[in-house]
Amino acid sequence: MKKLILVLFCSLFAVTGAIAAEPKGEAKKGAPAVEKKAEQAKKAPSEAQLKQQQRMKDCAGKAEGKKGDERKQFMSSCLKGQDAAPPSKKETQQEKMKSCNAKAKDKKGDERKKFMSECLKG
Repeated sequence: MKKLILVLFCSLFAVTGAIAAEPKGEAKKGAPAVEKKAEQAKKAPSEAQLKQQQRMKDCAGKAEGKKGDERKQFMSSCLKGQDAAPPSKKETQQEKMKSCNAKAKDKKGDERKKFMSECLKG
């Protein structure tokens, strides 16, 4: 019984090795025609794909300098064909602080405090 199991086990490995050693081209007879069609489809993009690729390049060029959500929003509207930029959002408190600080750099003391208060309100 042990010999029979050993023979079956060895023959299993021999058959598996023979299948693995078979070249790919001989295993499937109709495969080369299918592969050629797939390669042709990959090589020649359709006219619509070419237009979309060109639009993507153009929009990416226009979006230079934009980052994060602003870039995403611009790219989305540009790819849809909406060239007009979306309405700008209100300046954040941090942005207001930065611009007001830049304007008030030559002011000091109470004058600066009053200016900063007025600037940050508006």
